[in-house]
Amino acid sequence: MVSYFTIEDIEGIEFQFPEIVLKPNEQIAECNRIIENMPQRPELIQIDADRAFYSPELDVVNLPSIKRFESAEFYYATFFHELVHSTGHASRLKREEIMNPQKFGNVPYSREELVAEMGASFLCSSVQIDYDNIVENSASYLAGWLKVLKEDSKFIFKVASEAQKAADYILNRKRSNSE
Repeated sequence: MVSYFTIEDIEGIEFQFPEIVLKPNEQIAECNRIIENMPQRPELIQIDADRAFYSPELDVVNLPSIKRFESAEFYYATFFHELVHSTGHASRLKREEIMNPQKFGNVPYSREELVAEMGASFLCSSVQIDYDNIVENSASYLAGWLKVLKEDSKFIFKVASEAQKAADYILNRKRSNSE
């Protein structure tokens, strides 16, 4: 039998916990417009306050409160990253990596992560968010996915194309048949 104790059950030790300070980030109206105007947008939920994710099975984006982020720019970059993932859903752009989710770390998973990061950077650029500052923090994250570049010299161009399609979809830009 396993016993569980809470802090209230422990006597003789004084615990001091740092107060959680939420950042007073301001919403960015132009970013909100992009999110609100995304065609066939997935449902936006907040069931897990500690992590951002897109669930292809439920077609939902979960995002913590803007106050939990270092800045509004980080919040929207994360939001855009998850929205780019959602464009791969069967009801949108039908990316194989989203329709048939892969295990963490393999090539299709890596490809999808790069699509989401690049797409987020395109969307941030469209509203003049300085993505260089954000990318600096996620450079090590991206480095892991970039290892697949060694296997396919055209990989980055394929990923960039998918990222642009996703950004155009979110921005509701129509692409011509020649693209």
